[in-house]
Amino acid sequence: MGQGSSGKLRRKLLLGLAVGLGAGVLSLGADFLGAFGRWENTVWAWRVKSFARPSSSSAKIRLILLDQKSLDWGKEVNGWAWPWPREVYGVLAGFLARAGARTVAFDVLYTEPSFWGVSDDEAFCRALDGPVPFVGALALSREAIGESRFPPGLPGIPLRGKGLADLGAFPALDWEGLTLPLPELMAASRNLANVTDRSDSDAVFRRVGLVGMLNGEAAPSLGLGAWLAGMGGEVDYRDGVLLVGNNRIPLGPDGRSILNYRGPLPVYQPVSAASVIRSEVLLQGGEKPELDPDFFRDCFVLFGFSAPGLKDLRATPISPMAPGVLVHATVLDNLLENDFIRPLPPAAAAVWILLVSLLGGMAMILCRKASTSVLVALVVLPLPWLLGFGLYRLLWWWPVVAPAAGSILALAGAMIVNYATEGRQKAYIKNAFRHYLSPAVIERLLADPSQLLLGGVRRELSIFFSDLQGFSSFSERLSPSELTALLNDYLTDMTEIILEEGGTLDKYEGDAIIAFWNAPLDQPDHARRAVRTAVRCQRRLAARRRQFEESYGVTLLMRIGINTGEVVVGNMGSRERFDYTVLGDAANLASRLEGANKAFGTYTMVSAATWEGAGSDFPGRELGAIRVVGKAVPVRVFEPLGEEGDEVPPAAESFARGLAACREGNWEKAAGIFGGLSEDPAAAVYLRRVGELAGQGPEAWDGIWNLSSK
Repeated sequence: MGQGSSGKLRRKLLLGLAVGLGAGVLSLGADFLGAFGRWENTVWAWRVKSFARPSSSSAKIRLILLDQKSLDWGKEVNGWAWPWPREVYGVLAGFLARAGARTVAFDVLYTEPSFWGVSDDEAFCRALDGPVPFVGALALSREAIGESRFPPGLPGIPLRGKGLADLGAFPALDWEGLTLPLPELMAASRNLANVTDRSDSDAVFRRVGLVGMLNGEAAPSLGLGAWLAGMGGEVDYRDGVLLVGNNRIPLGPDGRSILNYRGPLPVYQPVSAASVIRSEVLLQGGEKPELDPDFFRDCFVLFGFSAPGLKDLRATPISPMAPGVLVHATVLDNLLENDFIRPLPPAAAAVWILLVSLLGGMAMILCRKASTSVLVALVVLPLPWLLGFGLYRLLWWWPVVAPAAGSILALAGAMIVNYATEGRQKAYIKNAFRHYLSPAVIERLLADPSQLLLGGVRRELSIFFSDLQGFSSFSERLSPSELTALLNDYLTDMTEIILEEGGTLDKYEGDAIIAFWNAPLDQPDHARRAVRTAVRCQRRLAARRRQFEESYGVTLLMRIGINTGEVVVGNMGSRERFDYTVLGDAANLASRLEGANKAFGTYTMVSAATWEGAGSDFPGRELGAIRVVGKAVPVRVFEPLGEEGDEVPPAAESFARGLAACREGNWEKAAGIFGGLSEDPAAAVYLRRVGELAGQGPEAWDGIWNLSSK
């Protein structure tokens, strides 16, 4: 690669780097301002729903829901108005004790004495103070209401990890007030746990604070409290990780943990509170229960509300209206499996956004073809999605929308830059060459415009001239519309072949066609292409000759001359109007050869330079040596008689023997040979000449035909 190409590549890469960096910075800024939050949340929900599956621990978690059916049953069968008597929940707790549950946690605040009296609270608390560890609820608040510190002696509170105080630095985990349950309930609880948390800005619970801080002391969330009651162990915080027993739980930048939701719903086989209560009553009466107690054996049981009127429905990525206790159950499940989603650090997310933007910008800036641009887009655009979804499956939260936006901006920006720079050049090339280059050649030029030097350049070309025999005579007999239609049909056929063979169409001059090969692109086989074009054009015209005769009443015969030699080729003309054309003696000779066909009665004549460059695969014959008008040096000329691989006609071999006899000066032998080729116009020309030379010596003719007309 030359210095020019290397420098151009370097400039393009720098331009792509600038475009990608700009796109990445714009995407980062928009992400920082929250512009992508709504879309990222939507994509988050897609990821959750795509990969949410029950874990091996999900079967160890049971939900008891006070649903609408339970409320209706309580009112219609038992006459219970809301709120229910708390003794009823004691019946429920009794069934769980009978079943041998591992622990039970209530997502319910009991901050006021029972509407049904003190005895109701006492009966409830006695039922809870049994063999199954009970986790009660407290509520931390953002406002300084209730208690401002955890009173001494609370069950399981505060957590005692030495590093937990550092969690107070996270505003999302730091609370101002505390609401406690009834003292009797606290006394019956193994642990107390916080049941309040904040959702994301769109009211969806994707993250939770496993620990709530109040004046430097820590309380567990309900899910963590249930885990501690059932598993034991300690909680601490160190180096950005929450240590829960042997679990290391990653925390996000705000101190909260990303939940790994299970699905599809329902996951934890929820049962109606009414069914549990009825089952305990039936067992106490010696009857068969609705629920088998073994359903809860050694399970973590969470009790909560799902009836709409009780206003404890929450939005999650997997459901817009889920019971609030489901969030706590998911926390517990993630703790049991130690599979919380790990958050990507903000710095790493920023690097990823910049990287994918840079990749898009630099890859697209190097594209020269539409197909390559599409391929780059098909590779770059899915990357944020594939990584975001693939890493979620591997328990990593990875941003999708911001890097996707960065890649789109980078790709679009690079395409605009390409159009503004190379696009204009390509448009210029297409406009300049679309009339006289084949689409394939134009595409090669567009792929590498450095192959085109606009302006004159000296190089060897094979040049093609053609003309219709007797055009002037029959053009006077045809109407303008007929003449135009005839020429359009004829020129279309011939041009199609020229372009198929990779030729460059120079111009039309009436019925004449001028074309050449080996410019603007290198074509090492240019002579072969030119000769093959001549043979194909003659055959195409022969095939359509009868049609032209029937349609227009004229017989079309075409003469072709081809020469190979060095000429000047380039765009020539004024700045506003120009042609890509050739100048030089080699082009003039090609024109003269076209006219020289008249002297021999032939229709295709090529110079020795072209014939030698085309190789030996074409059948043909040498016509002799001629000196055209304006040229002192004679040139040997040949007539191709078919395409590569065709057989050489026997008459061509006879003609070659006659030509050899002429060169020997054996006029009598030559006359005998040419006389046997009665249907060959070129042989007839030679026969007349050797007849004039009969009886003279070999020196009478040097074998060169001096042509007196063009």
